[in-house]
Amino acid sequence: MTARAAETVTVGASGTRDFRLYWSADAVDRLGTQMSQIALPLLLLDAGGSAARAGLMATLAGAGGVAAGPVAAALADGRWRGPMMRWSSLAAATAMGWATLTVLGHRICLSCLVGALLVERVAASCFEAAAAGSVARLVPPEWYPRAVARLQAGEQGGAIAGPALAGLLLRQARALPFLADTLSYLAAAFLVRAIRTDLAPPAPSGASTVPGQRFGRRMGAGIGFVRTSPFLRFLLVWSCGVNALLALLSYTTVFAVHAAYGSASVGLVLGAAAGAGLLGSLLAPVAVRRVRGGVLVVALSWLTVPAAAGLALAGPAWVCGALLGLVALLVPSVAVVLHARAVRVVPQHLQARVATVAGAATAAVAMAAPALAGALTDTVGPATVDLACAAGLALLALYAATGPAARVDAPPAPVEAAPDDPSALERG
Repeated sequence: MTARAAETVTVGASGTRDFRLYWSADAVDRLGTQMSQIALPLLLLDAGGSAARAGLMATLAGAGGVAAGPVAAALADGRWRGPMMRWSSLAAATAMGWATLTVLGHRICLSCLVGALLVERVAASCFEAAAAGSVARLVPPEWYPRAVARLQAGEQGGAIAGPALAGLLLRQARALPFLADTLSYLAAAFLVRAIRTDLAPPAPSGASTVPGQRFGRRMGAGIGFVRTSPFLRFLLVWSCGVNALLALLSYTTVFAVHAAYGSASVGLVLGAAAGAGLLGSLLAPVAVRRVRGGVLVVALSWLTVPAAAGLALAGPAWVCGALLGLVALLVPSVAVVLHARAVRVVPQHLQARVATVAGAATAAVAMAAPALAGALTDTVGPATVDLACAAGLALLALYAATGPAARVDAPPAPVEAAPDDPSALERG
C-alpha cells in the first residue's frame, strides 16, 4: 500500500469522530466570536457611549483580524494547524476573561475593552485560517460537500444564536456575555485538543522545502495560486461579489424597514434572513446529491436576481423578510458546491493560505457595506440600491453560466508540484 493510500484509509477511519470534534470546535468558536462582536459595542452603548465610537471600535478590531489572516495562514500551512487552533482559542479566552474582570470592576475602561476585542479578533482570525486548511485532513473527498455544508450550518447557527445570546445575557448582568464567551473559547480549545488526526498537511517535496525560504514568499503563495487558477479566480470574484451584495441588500432593507415600520420589524426581517440561511445550509447536501454541481450553481445564481429585485417594491416588512430570506436560502448551496471544489483542487499544503485570500478579500469588502448602504440609501433611495444589487447578482449569474463554475463537475487532474511555486501548481 502506498503512503498516500494508507493516509486515505487513516483519514476515512477516524474522520467521523474527529470531524465531529472539529465541527463542534469551529461552531463554538464562531459562537464566541459572534457574541463578542455584539456584546462589547452594546456594552459601550449601554454605558452612554456614542454609536460612532462603538462602531469605530468594532471596525478597528475587525481590521486587525483581517490583517492577521495572511500571516496566520502561512504558519497554519506548515506544521501548526492543530496547535494554532488550540492556542488561538486560549488567547481569545484570555482576552474575554480580561474583559469579564474589567466589567466586574464596575468601571468601563475603553482602552481595556478595545484591546480585548482586538486580541479576540486576531485570535479568531488565526483559528479560522488554521481551520480552513483542515477539512481535507479529516474527511475523504466524497464527504467534502457534506462537510462544507455542515460547517456553513454551524456558522449560520452562530450568527443567529450569538447576538441573541449576547443581548439576553447582557440584560441579566454586564459580565455574563463575556464570561460565556470565555467558556466558549475554552471549550473550543478542549475539543481541538481531543482530535487525534494530524491536521498538518503532508510534507511537500520540491525546491521550496530548502531551509531559509523567505516567509514573505510563503505568505504570497496563496495569492499566486489563486492567480493561476481560473476556477479560484471565479470563486474569489463570486465570494466578494455575493457577500458585498448581500450585505448591501441587508443594510438597505434594515434602513428601509426601520423608516417605515420601526425597530421591532427590523429584528423580524433579520431573523427571517438568518433562519433562511441556516435552512439553506442544512438543505445544501441534499441539493448537491440530487443535482449536478454546475447546474445547481447556475440555476440558483439566476434565482437570486428576481428575489433581490422584488425588494425594490418596498412591500410590508414580512415580504421584505421573505425576499431577503429567499436570497439567503439559495446562496449556501452554491457556496457548498464551489468551496467543496476548492478543497479538491487546492493542494493540502496551500489550503489555509488560499482560503485566507478569499476570506480576507470578502471581509474587507463586507466592512465597507454598512457605510455604503447608508450613503446610497440617503442619496438615491433604497429601491435604486436594491435594483443595482439585483443587476450585480445577474452579472455574477452570467459569469457563473459562462465561466469555470459551469464545469465544477469535471474531475481535477492531480499535479505533483513544488509547494510554494504557483506556476507549477494545479490550475483547477
